[in-house]
Amino acid sequence: MGFLLFFQALFLFVLQILFSHQARAEDFISLSNATKNFSARKLAGKCNLSRGKWVYDASYPLYSPSSCPFIDAQFDCQKYGRPDNSYLKYRWQPFSCAIPRFNGLYFLEKWRGKKIMFVGDSLSLNQFQSLTCMIHASVPKSKTTFIRKDGLSSVTFDDYGVKILLFRTPYLVDLDNEKAGRVLKLDSIKNGNAWKGMNMLIFNTWHWWTHTGKTQPWDYMQEGNKWYKDMNRLIAFYKGLTTWSRWVNLNVDASKTKVFFLGISPTHYEGRDWNQPSKTCSGEKQPFFGLKYPAGTPLAWTVVNKVLSRTKKPVTFLDVTKLSQYRKDAHPSAYSGEHSGNDCSHWCLPGLPDTWNEVLYAELFS
Repeated sequence: MGFLLFFQALFLFVLQILFSHQARAEDFISLSNATKNFSARKLAGKCNLSRGKWVYDASYPLYSPSSCPFIDAQFDCQKYGRPDNSYLKYRWQPFSCAIPRFNGLYFLEKWRGKKIMFVGDSLSLNQFQSLTCMIHASVPKSKTTFIRKDGLSSVTFDDYGVKILLFRTPYLVDLDNEKAGRVLKLDSIKNGNAWKGMNMLIFNTWHWWTHTGKTQPWDYMQEGNKWYKDMNRLIAFYKGLTTWSRWVNLNVDASKTKVFFLGISPTHYEGRDWNQPSKTCSGEKQPFFGLKYPAGTPLAWTVVNKVLSRTKKPVTFLDVTKLSQYRKDAHPSAYSGEHSGNDCSHWCLPGLPDTWNEVLYAELFS
């Protein structure tokens, strides 16, 4: 009964703050604390892969960037002149268990004849290329077919019939060109037809929800008959994710498809996040080694957790936010073949997304 009352109170509190455009950061912080307590109860007796530390491991990385044919120039930091390589040598070690060593051949055998799709923005591209490189390192002589099209890419390991796809869609919900301009439709997922028939789906979004000015790719938001020039971005994110959750509930057959959601990927443009205000990710060569990351938990993480808790179909949360916050050293920075300036939002390959896929591997096979 206590659990039910807690959940009802939390649910009413969410409705109160998330459907008000005047929602304040303080409200989300309170919600974050409540969600953490709820999550702690759920995790009792189970290994928490998100809590741990980075340890130096000379056996890393899991593959050589020069031997993987799938890495985009924007992530190939060694090729584009990064002088240090210590960032390649760190392994994530949870406090209460061990993550199994990734075995690409085992992965292929277990998922023989299956289709796996990443759905999301350029962080999904990061993770997609990481996974294909990790598998390729185990079967370097296996025949592969690599197809890249606008918005859709795929790598097929032909000898095993395993097809890994990437569907690029930064918001998950639809972004349409209409007479009025570019419209972000918070309650529409027509793109979802392309996601059906997969045996595994790994979703991700958030990176683009914060963009403003010239980098913002929409002119209006729409929900039903209501149009908005703008709104609180956490509110918009909540609405969009709720639409995604409805899509999962209506379209996923849990007996045929495993669904994952990748947690919020942090940026490292603001050194104050790790108590070094004059710095960015540029020139950083080591992870943050403190027990508690000074910037705290992103509010977007709280929104994701709330939506997942209300999704009726099973979705496994790949909670990589905290372990990624510690990796201020793992961004391309100036060593990118496509991004000019200082890229502190994407990740070098090999690098941090390999750990995201090790967490995925652990969830699949442990």
